[in-house]
Amino acid sequence: MSNTSILSTLTNHQVRLASRPVGLPTRANWAFASEAVAEPAEGGVTLKALALSLDPAMRGWMNEGKSYIPPVGIGEVMRAGGVGQVIASKNPAYAVGDQVSAGFGIQQYLTVAQADLKRTAVSKIDLKLGSLTQWLNVLGMPGMTGYFGLMDIGQPKPGETVVVSGAAGAVGQTVGQMAKIKGCRVVGIAGGAAKCDWVVKELGFDACIDYKASPSAVREGLKAHCPNGVDIYFDNVGGEILDHVLAKITRGARIIICGAISQYNNTTAIQGPKNYLSLLMNRGMMKGMVVFDYADRYHVAIAEMAGYLKDGRMKSKEDIVHGIDTFPEALLKLFNGENFGKLVLKLAD
Repeated sequence: MSNTSILSTLTNHQVRLASRPVGLPTRANWAFASEAVAEPAEGGVTLKALALSLDPAMRGWMNEGKSYIPPVGIGEVMRAGGVGQVIASKNPAYAVGDQVSAGFGIQQYLTVAQADLKRTAVSKIDLKLGSLTQWLNVLGMPGMTGYFGLMDIGQPKPGETVVVSGAAGAVGQTVGQMAKIKGCRVVGIAGGAAKCDWVVKELGFDACIDYKASPSAVREGLKAHCPNGVDIYFDNVGGEILDHVLAKITRGARIIICGAISQYNNTTAIQGPKNYLSLLMNRGMMKGMVVFDYADRYHVAIAEMAGYLKDGRMKSKEDIVHGIDTFPEALLKLFNGENFGKLVLKLAD
């Protein structure tokens, strides 16, 4: 049976956005759909998703309004990156069996026309550099976010103190490990003793503050672990934690605004930093970053960090959830702090 005739026997199960959530998304905001798998046209490919990336940014993509990327439309397949393999190809650049990363969406199969290959970010991946799930983590979008946010905006120098919130998450683990490799003192902020123990004992952070330990834990932890102040802060959470760090920055500090997971499900207006005048007094810089701006340089970061994975200087922890039906509940793990490492939705082997 040819690859194209195999396609006619397959069904593509999908998750589509049914309505825009208010606060935390619920199962009612999603519609489960299925359709036939289309054959690729000349120059196109059909891909099978093996694992999909679940990221905090998805919550923003569900909202209507102006952002760095258009919102997911009502009735559209939910946007998501993923890794998988080519199962049918009419493009000489891609062979059946090639492993690829792409903007799959929350679905099992994706047929991409030749004109859409770049827009869908279809690119071959090399499993000699890292496993499939590592290509969604340190070698994927979270790793690229951590690498370019720290290296381009943070510009770490040996001996500087780097603080990273969401330290046990996908982006945070890359930031902290990269900062250690570059000779910095690294203090993480994470939720729960188990996560804090892991980033110190396994990833080599110098310290980690458990923000859940007490209402004053972050303020007291920064005082104890950053006696000379904070030179670089990589912010994944926003809210009160950003304010506490702003109160501790050094002259010329750099603050990277990557995300604000504490604010994403607010039903009231997002709270900005109250301590922003610390930037003025300390001649500090606060800059937002969106990873897609660095797409033409991903290969540089992948080459460097694949080397660190190989020689053991970096580790890559994934939290794997199985099955497309579990997506609505799996996504919520990001917002209640249940995920431990990069959250991955595995669809097939």
